[in-house]
Amino acid sequence: MGRIFKVAQREYAETVKTKMFLVSVLLTPVLVALMMLFMGRMQKSMTGPRPAKEIAVTDLSNEVAEELRRVVDKHNASHPEREIILRQCDIEGPDRDARMGELKDDVRQGELDAYLVIAEDVLDGEETSNFYTNARNMRDIMLFGEVERLVYDAVVNRRVKLHDLTPALIEELRRRVELEQVDVSGEGEKKRETVAVLMAPFFFLFLMFMGVSGASQGMLTSVIEEKNSRVMEVLLSALSPFELMAGKIVGLTAIGLTVIAVWAGAAYGAAAARGMGDIVNASILGYFVIYYVLGFLLMASMLAAVGSACNTLREAQTLMGPIMMLMVLPMVAWFLIAQRPEGPLAVVLSFIPPLTPMIMILRIAALPDLAPFQIVASILLLLVSVPVVMWASAKIFRTGVLMYGKPPTLRELIRWVRYK
Repeated sequence: MGRIFKVAQREYAETVKTKMFLVSVLLTPVLVALMMLFMGRMQKSMTGPRPAKEIAVTDLSNEVAEELRRVVDKHNASHPEREIILRQCDIEGPDRDARMGELKDDVRQGELDAYLVIAEDVLDGEETSNFYTNARNMRDIMLFGEVERLVYDAVVNRRVKLHDLTPALIEELRRRVELEQVDVSGEGEKKRETVAVLMAPFFFLFLMFMGVSGASQGMLTSVIEEKNSRVMEVLLSALSPFELMAGKIVGLTAIGLTVIAVWAGAAYGAAAARGMGDIVNASILGYFVIYYVLGFLLMASMLAAVGSACNTLREAQTLMGPIMMLMVLPMVAWFLIAQRPEGPLAVVLSFIPPLTPMIMILRIAALPDLAPFQIVASILLLLVSVPVVMWASAKIFRTGVLMYGKPPTLRELIRWVRYK
């Protein structure tokens, strides 16, 4: 046991004292903050000032155009930085299709920003109106939503006028209802949007993914580098293969915890500064540490085996490709799982050992009162899986770490595991 901790201490010291480690630990929170700032600015730019957009309009119903112009004038008056200029194009007669084709060509060539064709039976809602745009020249993704809303307002206004309702009454009936979201999940009441609470589970998932996959890949790189430089042979003259592998895993686990502590501290400080520190509680942090350690041990063991069986990173990437694809699955399905943490998909994925740590921390963060038996069962599953995977990895590590040349096949890896 003492040798294992000496290897762990060496692995930790050799990594932590490098400038690249310090840069990556400190730079990552800065990059995340810049990314969030950029996304906030991008969101503002999507709804911020823009050049006026010219849109040709053909009203096949001959009922909505006048009301649409009135609605657009009102929009321009309240949003002068996002004006919409309508070009009325009434088309009748046998050359209607040809004229419409010319207007579409104008959009295609960039002479018009868009072309709106209001369906003939739009008031009855039986036909679909069309909004023609050139995706390559489209510079404002919010334009379609604005035009859709304006057309809807114009059609609704026209419908109610046909029922002899006055414009003043229409405005009164459609007066905006102010609704504010208030969070009562903690002590007291706080004005907070659901998206802020929904992003907390994703943060824990992202932190788990970055910690487990990022730091454990350090194991892969370390094993391959020491194997190619023949340092591994020197180390194995004083250590058993299991002691060397276990020491590396323990050392990298400590490195991962160090990184996660810095990142989590920075994130919590940023959340507390914005009045959202109460979203995270001590129990979630405790579960995060448990799942992180078990998940890292599981992942690092598998990558230690892969690294020992390969001579180059290119060879290793071929073997670890399926593993990494599986690890990305929670990142792809996080929104569905966060919305339904007790759904069948979340429950099934929770009991697939490589995914268990990420899926469970996502579910616990999304639903703090998750069924205790599922939490206990998932932890027990990991406690059983980790020793089994470490045992199999140690078998592969023992044989592969001193072998060079052609990488082994899957059948050979299974045979190495069966060696006594």
